[in-house]
Amino acid sequence: MVRGRDGNEAGRGTVTESARSLGADRRAGETASRRPSLRAFVRALALGGTLLLGACAALEESRTANAPTPPPRLDEVLTPAQRQEHERLVSSYGGAYNNPKLQKQIEDVVTRLVAASERPNLHYRVTILNSPAVNAFALPNGSLYVTRGLLALASDNSELASVLAHEMAHVIANHAATREDQMKQAVLVSRVISDVVNDSDLGALALARSRISLASFSRGQELEADAIGVGISARAGFDPYGAERFLTTMGRQASIRSTSMSQSASTDTSDFLASHPATPERISIVMANAREYASPSKPGERDRKQYLSAIDGLVYGDDPKEGFVRGRRFFHPKLGFTFTAPEGFTLENTSQAVLGASSSGREALRLDAVRVAGDQSLAQYLSSGWIEGVEISTVESLVLNGFPAATAVARGEQWSFRMFAIRFGSDVYRLIFAARQLTPELDQAFRQAAETFRRVSIEEADNVKPLRLRIVTAGLTDTPERLAAKMDVQDKAMERFLILNGLNRGDKLAYGEQYKIIAE
Repeated sequence: MVRGRDGNEAGRGTVTESARSLGADRRAGETASRRPSLRAFVRALALGGTLLLGACAALEESRTANAPTPPPRLDEVLTPAQRQEHERLVSSYGGAYNNPKLQKQIEDVVTRLVAASERPNLHYRVTILNSPAVNAFALPNGSLYVTRGLLALASDNSELASVLAHEMAHVIANHAATREDQMKQAVLVSRVISDVVNDSDLGALALARSRISLASFSRGQELEADAIGVGISARAGFDPYGAERFLTTMGRQASIRSTSMSQSASTDTSDFLASHPATPERISIVMANAREYASPSKPGERDRKQYLSAIDGLVYGDDPKEGFVRGRRFFHPKLGFTFTAPEGFTLENTSQAVLGASSSGREALRLDAVRVAGDQSLAQYLSSGWIEGVEISTVESLVLNGFPAATAVARGEQWSFRMFAIRFGSDVYRLIFAARQLTPELDQAFRQAAETFRRVSIEEADNVKPLRLRIVTAGLTDTPERLAAKMDVQDKAMERFLILNGLNRGDKLAYGEQYKIIAE
């Protein structure tokens, strides 16, 4: 989420990017004409993390060989600029997830798919991303990315193959050529706004909006990619009905996402489902495509046991090294701090900041970090004009759990803000609460939440363990309820167990069959 004390990235975002998305003043004394509006701030608060062009980017790399050969290493084929872009993308997704066994499993599936595709001369180089987001995409430089969040949802090799084959299909159908031109144009537009209009925040917002619009292929292209992808999976020997099962699972997963953000805030454009909605119509069409290759009674390989063995122990949800959410509490053992949101809030750890929202949607919060000059007091920083609407009379200095801090109120037409700046090491953490109506009671709740910001001990940090997928074998007396009770989740344990395992309410467990649970 935020930068470490040595100035390097820690987590999945940078301080500079966080400041830019909030419209922050990156220099003391920035003129009032450069201040972002409160309306722009609310949009930035809602947009949250970096909006990446997620699913279905292109991959076009021709080879002369008639059969697939081992893909060259990234450092052998990427230009310095492409390598830098790869590193930036990987960093924005929490870095690469190192699991040799799982890596080989995915590469074996990719090799089978490529050999069965209409373009067996293409090469894909796989990177597993250390992100709980559900995503997979390919880039024009020949890199294929898949998040551990997507891998956790899949239940067998055929479901994984359906996603990868879909991405290959966009390449085979040449859907990506126009996408690349559109993306370049979107970047150009953002630069014009930033440079000519002299408002980098509007430029960033314009690019974000462009990326949102580009995150989806047309309906026709998606259906075409579905049809091609199902064919590739079937010819490779996989169960072509894996696409229907995985789309159904994604739809169910989206329905219980543990966030109460508004529609604009909760829509994560880096999420596969954002650009691949699992609509009933699409699922029906995928089923029809699958029937052209196999009957439901003889569907093809699933390789469930092999796949579950490969993902056993996979980190699930937030990686503690990058900060994680447990209920209303955010804990960052690497940076050494924690805080607890007000009652009724749900938190989400994004690539740029920790975001939160109340169940009513009328209150929100954001925690990020910036660098403030050591000779500038925090009270001066809050009143320096990095956001308009600050009521100077409300600016006050204080101490929170031993740390220098300052607080102030800013008001706009529709939202009011209670802001805190807390100096922690070489960084300043901004804890910003937003409310449609900042009542005295609500303001007091925000103050109490800010007072929970504290340093964590070495012992606390060392005791933090990530949640992982654990593969268990059902016994004679096991039921979904019994296995769900073993899940280390905050809520909806039964629903999450059923979704992870592709089960419905009322289904019985098969004796000796393997199932996924979430546990430390």
